[in-house]
Amino acid sequence: MVMLIKAELDHQANKGTFLSPSKAIRLMNNHTDMLIIDIRTAADYKNGHIKGAKNMPLSDFAKAVEGLSGDKNEPVLVYCNSGNTVTRAIRMLKNAGFEQVNNLEGGIAAWKEANMPLSKK
Repeated sequence: MVMLIKAELDHQANKGTFLSPSKAIRLMNNHTDMLIIDIRTAADYKNGHIKGAKNMPLSDFAKAVEGLSGDKNEPVLVYCNSGNTVTRAIRMLKNAGFEQVNNLEGGIAAWKEANMPLSKK
């Protein structure tokens, strides 16, 4: 029973803090240099992403995390298409020392649904 509870707590901790698109915008406005990571494929990224996001596809994520620099106490926002596949990326970021890792609730689909801006640059 203890192992089951521990496994569930670990799972919950690796989801990061869920942020709605409006809360994510607020966080970005308050932390203009925060790290925004898009873990979708390069093709999906090119079709539209959150302005300032770095494309770090999940397939190459472990290698990409090693190259990240900056303040690990600053907030990080991670997103995918629907918010379901970011758990692995969040776990890797936390293992690399990033403390404030946030999950865009609903992913880029929720971002679009909320009529938030996308960039293609």
